Amino acid sequence: MKAYIFPGQGAQFTGMGLDLYEKSNLAQELFEQANNILGFSITDVMFEGTAEELKQTKVTQPAIFLHSVILAKVLGDSFQPEMVAGHSLGELSALVAAGVLSFEDGLKLVSQRAMAMQKACEIQPSTMAAVLGLEDEVVEGVCNDIDGVVVAANYNCPGQLVISGEVDAINKACEVLTEKGARRALVLPVGGAFHSPMMEPAREELAAAIEATHFNEPACPVYQNVPARAVNSASEIKENLIAQLTAPVKWTQSIQAMIADGGIEFIEVGPGKVLQGLMRKIDRSVAASGASLEA
Repeated sequence: MKAYIFPGQGAQFTGMGLDLYEKSNLAQELFEQANNILGFSITDVMFEGTAEELKQTKVTQPAIFLHSVILAKVLGDSFQPEMVAGHSLGELSALVAAGVLSFEDGLKLVSQRAMAMQKACEIQPSTMAAVLGLEDEVVEGVCNDIDGVVVAANYNCPGQLVISGEVDAINKACEVLTEKGARRALVLPVGGAFHSPMMEPAREELAAAIEATHFNEPACPVYQNVPARAVNSASEIKENLIAQLTAPVKWTQSIQAMIADGGIEFIEVGPGKVLQGLMRKIDRSVAASGASLEA
């Protein structure tokens, strides 16, 4: 089966999406529609902005979503997903690709998600750290033993787990993890503790927006971050999407489930090659490539 996977925050780069805009009338229409929906010219920042401007939360998440979703739409009839998944923010791109959300509703939810997360980050200082070279169970055990909020947040691939929580708790966890033999335990340059209990205010705010949005039944199975398995019901997709902000991204487990269910060709749709790199570390036996207009 052919699986399409969609990247999350961190995949952005300056000039992203400009090639789509220049090559496709449909892409131009959708980008202009996005400018109107968001109330500012996101295309100006995507095509000509600096890396610093692209890092603004209100820009980053919609920019990655737009690059992914518009690329999928421009691929036209060649885009025939049999299963989809998205990493964190990328889950919303996957839901549009699977026909669960309209382009407009997906973009509005992404924008609301970004703003809600930004607000939650401002309530209390918090951060995330990447831990390399340890078993998941060891990292989870250390998190459980630390005073304060620190949890496993992103299961990216075997030997790469991102933790999330209060600044002091993260710093202490990094010390202990290094002592336990982590190859690296590195605090990340992010604005807050995503996928942790500290995102509860954002989860509550986004829940109201999600409940008010119409979700269609998916055209193909959606492997969501929270359960890490195929979901085929619009109501369950909603529940998982609400839970996602405070729950870990089980990416390794999702990809393994897709492979177990028959996924043999994985195509990353969106900016960068982050997910292709993770695919090689999760299972080298399956093909991983990036979608392009030339394909």
